[in-house]
Amino acid sequence: MKIVVIGGTGLIGSNVVNRLRQAGHSVLAASPNSGVNTITREGLAQALVGADVVVDVANAPDFSDKAVLEFFETSGRNLLAAEKVAGVRHHLALSVVGADRLPDSGYLRAKIAQENLIKSSGIPFTILRSTQFFEFADGIIKTATDGDGIRLSPALLQPIAANDAAAALAELALGKPVNGTVEIAGPKPIPLDKFAGTFLAARNDPRKVTADTHARYFGTEIDDKSLTPGAAPRLGTTSFEDWLKQAPVAH
Repeated sequence: MKIVVIGGTGLIGSNVVNRLRQAGHSVLAASPNSGVNTITREGLAQALVGADVVVDVANAPDFSDKAVLEFFETSGRNLLAAEKVAGVRHHLALSVVGADRLPDSGYLRAKIAQENLIKSSGIPFTILRSTQFFEFADGIIKTATDGDGIRLSPALLQPIAANDAAAALAELALGKPVNGTVEIAGPKPIPLDKFAGTFLAARNDPRKVTADTHARYFGTEIDDKSLTPGAAPRLGTTSFEDWLKQAPVAH
């Protein structure tokens, strides 16, 4: 089976590519660096020739409201149009748990726009909505830092190891399209402020996190139901504590 992974050189994409290749499939890691650009369409038609499955895990380079919406709409339209021509039989995309519940977030509005394009394309599809990755802890802290202070909501998350999310994507890529949405989350929920504080403590970072119910997360206030999964999500197996023991320390 030929599988094209859009965003195939990134954190999730490279993991998915490796898993699918190890399973014996022909996999193209597609990204602008490899000459495949879903915004300009450069190399896109050629990359999809003979493709059975497309896995889209590409992310926007700019998270500002206008830019991120333009990225996901343009990329989505170009990619899905090329897939129709190529006769792709399964489109699998990575999205975010709770995206439909937080319309004040420009990033999550853009992900919903992407999901809607997929659903209306006529191509059999699966959307995997994941909770936040453990690997995003440092970035979340940076966005919440103001001077020496870090303010984050105490709302619950149920974060997951990127490796566990990639494993689910690889499995779904080899299965039949569900023509719907699948959710995946980590083993257990944790308040966002505690998530950040635990990460800092594990890195011997003395900064403290202040819980603030009005602190915005990517442009929106959140509560315990905003970013947690529904009743029966798939669950990753890696705990945050185990991940912290093995995660590389950024310098």
